[in-house]
Amino acid sequence: MIHRGPRVQALRRALPLAALALVFCACAIDDATATTSPRSAAIEDYRQRMRANPAADTVGGATVAVIVGDRVVWAEGFGWADREKRIPASVETIYRIGSLTKTFTAVVLMQLVERGIVQLDDPVEKYLPEIRGLASPRPGAKPVTLRMLASHTAGIVREPQLPGAAAGPIAEWEKKVLASIPTTAFDADPGARYQYSNIGYGILGLTLSRAAKKPFMQTVEEGVFEPLEMHSSTFIIDERLQRWLSVGYERGANGIDTATPALEHAGRGYKVPNGGIYSTVVDLARFMGALSGATKGVTTEPLRVMMETRQTPEPGAAGYGFGVQISQEGFLGHGGSVAGYTAQFDFDPATKLGVIVLSNGRAGNGSGSQLLQALVQEARGAR
Repeated sequence: MIHRGPRVQALRRALPLAALALVFCACAIDDATATTSPRSAAIEDYRQRMRANPAADTVGGATVAVIVGDRVVWAEGFGWADREKRIPASVETIYRIGSLTKTFTAVVLMQLVERGIVQLDDPVEKYLPEIRGLASPRPGAKPVTLRMLASHTAGIVREPQLPGAAAGPIAEWEKKVLASIPTTAFDADPGARYQYSNIGYGILGLTLSRAAKKPFMQTVEEGVFEPLEMHSSTFIIDERLQRWLSVGYERGANGIDTATPALEHAGRGYKVPNGGIYSTVVDLARFMGALSGATKGVTTEPLRVMMETRQTPEPGAAGYGFGVQISQEGFLGHGGSVAGYTAQFDFDPATKLGVIVLSNGRAGNGSGSQLLQALVQEARGAR
């Protein structure tokens, strides 16, 4: 079962593709289809596999989009946004994007650097003295900096040991961060190595809020959502967006769990700067365009490039920038996984091709990078 969104205003325009005309036949997207008919073997093969995916696993669905620059050249929904109510996934379906939120937090950091409010190598304690309470400090170690938190090189563990750290009202996320700090330990010297840390990004978001003297969620809304016209992106689902929100499905030992994902809509403890955003593939296409440099971004070009440059000390091409995962192939983006939802957001900076996969189950999980590789190969072969 496949559904094409009924009214996607952002896609009601022709999609000229000069450089990739031999790869795609991009058509204007209207209310009747809300999709394109791409002459791409890679997309057609992917579509067939995604059609079979919900048929084999009727839990949830997915929405997938292919981006060139900041333009959606193909987007389609597969499976169910709400299987009980028989509401199909569409281009307009809203999903939680999990850790892809970290990329937005990193953009806020760059915006504050641009405005001279902070510097990347500022010690976090300059704005958040409570960080001195981290457990198991390393004697003689460097102070933790904003750069370290944003690149996962601060040396702190992935999650705090505070019971209930990832639960509770969203309005109290800052309190949960502060309560989590004494239960968060170092497991490496700051700056020594890459160590992915969700609580690190929670601390980063609170630090940026302190520095900006403005609530973190408001800073993201004003600095990213509004200038990019991401009207279906939010931290809190209101009545306007409720009808488009997908139901999260999680497989558990006792069957399909919808209660845990539903509970997290009311709050997820400290997990706001590192996993709190809801969005759609159309909104994320605009964000991707800003990050790829295809359109005017939300920060300066030098800072955008720095954000997407490897900051981790390990050898090899793969690594992590500021809120950006860098693959061995040189693709940039981020993934996300929370209760009932997964997200994948990847683009190739050379061709400006990108793929976004949002799911309210496991449909299409991990498949976006494979599609992007195939599309890049098609594009290079057409030159």
